[in-house]
Amino acid sequence: MDGTDWTDRYRDKLRSADQAVAGVRRGQRVFIGSGCAEPQELVKALVARGESLADTQIIHILTLGTAPYVDPTMIDRFHHNAFFIGPNTRQAVSQGRADYTPAFLSEIPRMFRHGRMPIDVALIQVSPPDEHGYCSYGVSTDIVKSAAECACEVYAEVNPNMPRALGDSFIHVNRISGMIPMDKPVLESKHREPDEIAQRIGRHIADLIDDGSTLQMGIGTIPDAVLANLTEKKDLGIHTEMFADGVVDLVERGIINGSRKTLHRGKIIASFVMGTRRLYDFIDNNPMCEFHPTEYTNDPFRIAQNDKMIAINSALQIDLTGQVCADSLGEYFYSGIGGQVDFVRGAARSNGGKPIVALPSTARDGTVSRIVPTLYPGAGVVTSRGDVHYVVTEWGAANLHGKTVRERALALIHIAHPDFREQLMKEARERHVVPADQPVVLSAGAPELEIYQSDVTLADGMILRIRPIRPTDEELLRDMFYSLSPDTVLHRFFHVLKAMPHAQLKDYVNVDYAKRVAIVAVAPCDEGEMVVGVARYGVDAATDEAEVAFVMRDAWQGRGIGTHMFKRLVAIGRDRGITSFTAEVMVDNKVMVRLFNRCALGPVKSTLRDGAYHLAFSAGPKG
Repeated sequence: MDGTDWTDRYRDKLRSADQAVAGVRRGQRVFIGSGCAEPQELVKALVARGESLADTQIIHILTLGTAPYVDPTMIDRFHHNAFFIGPNTRQAVSQGRADYTPAFLSEIPRMFRHGRMPIDVALIQVSPPDEHGYCSYGVSTDIVKSAAECACEVYAEVNPNMPRALGDSFIHVNRISGMIPMDKPVLESKHREPDEIAQRIGRHIADLIDDGSTLQMGIGTIPDAVLANLTEKKDLGIHTEMFADGVVDLVERGIINGSRKTLHRGKIIASFVMGTRRLYDFIDNNPMCEFHPTEYTNDPFRIAQNDKMIAINSALQIDLTGQVCADSLGEYFYSGIGGQVDFVRGAARSNGGKPIVALPSTARDGTVSRIVPTLYPGAGVVTSRGDVHYVVTEWGAANLHGKTVRERALALIHIAHPDFREQLMKEARERHVVPADQPVVLSAGAPELEIYQSDVTLADGMILRIRPIRPTDEELLRDMFYSLSPDTVLHRFFHVLKAMPHAQLKDYVNVDYAKRVAIVAVAPCDEGEMVVGVARYGVDAATDEAEVAFVMRDAWQGRGIGTHMFKRLVAIGRDRGITSFTAEVMVDNKVMVRLFNRCALGPVKSTLRDGAYHLAFSAGPKG
């Protein structure tokens, strides 16, 4: 096809917005372009001729502009069907003036192509044609591409401000029925800076992301907070349905480069963007960015081809078994399924992948817990309890995958807001989800405990994390106890201990961090952690001295872990006002005696009594 052919056709197709929508007939199904690419002039023109229309169905996912077709005065002329409910259509859906079709974003194009939801007219916005006659879908390829390919008629606003996004994101002039020239700024999506809650969530998620990971995330304060906490990471990649401005910062710093991606190495893969002009200029004609329709970007099997795939999605509510509600508030439909399940399942099947659901622990200014015993009546489950892996709030991260209902409830209660933990635990006990004697720790996940987390690099390069013990560590400590040799058990507990039941373990893991402190050394193990060492102290109310105790897995002894934990424990105690420490050490436990003498900040006073050394030493100066 030579250039004259398409340029002549282009001139023949020029229309005003009013002329373009003049052919829309009663009862037809009209698709409207997505997100920031909503064709606003075409929408206005369509609504303006509403008096001559009836039962015209409008379909789209989230759009950023106004939605005058859902106004109560338009009820006999237009009827909206939302694949994803946005602020501009939420009230209409809740009042029954519009419909909601729950669907995975990856599967919506199939509905168009297979005739389950045929499209008569598609109204879209594109970039000007290139020298070959191809227009880019710009900021929104998503389901727009499949809708335009399936529609009987396509009318497109041609906007020079629309970036020319590359990838599988083009439509030829010959496919477009009418071209509507316009020159207006592309809609922008701006939102507030992440608050402290979002920043804490971002830090917890960043801890789960390894160098070389590939990320999926959406728009909002939590994704922005995650990106802000990735400045020390290396060689990250992007495979997502959408991204916003924060990605640009990390690309410019070389942190996001895609160099370790196992699918589309070096490329940012997405289906749409929502952001500011800076983001649109970044994607314009940028070969680093490839845009594809959602049947490609959101295909779980394709997502899983990215090693270390990290999927970060949001939720409105989670129950104690791990059921995730993300599209409704009880019976009130709020948003949509979107791509959450697509990416949760894709990341779960990725080599080293981690699906993450993130949410603030409370709503309505802290008066309502988002972690609940049971979902509200009518609430829909988007991610099932069988699909859920990591759940993150500002109070910490819980990995629920492969865990019992008891373990899940315990983990979720301790990342719920402390104001609601007692009630959550009470209801869990009453339902026999947790043992009747299960305590609740209000200090778990407190921000002031985060400073006691540190990493130690062993001689072989392995990195261990030292962190405060958690109520959810009970199973990890049980595993550790039954791995210990009889001599190690004897040295730690001063008698032969054959079992470590829940009644005893719960006292070890439920620590108040007022008079008692415990830290653990954990090594990465498959999808979770393995506790390799424990150090703790308890304050004697009579003397104000803190008695310390240590235990280490036999296979991990002699690697310097005890030395690091000793120093951390003493520093924590000193920070909390402890001035002196004591320890009881069996005479034949020479390794521990040497540890105390080597690491104590000052002379160690040793007294032999009843076959054991009573050791005492100063905490040293504070700070």
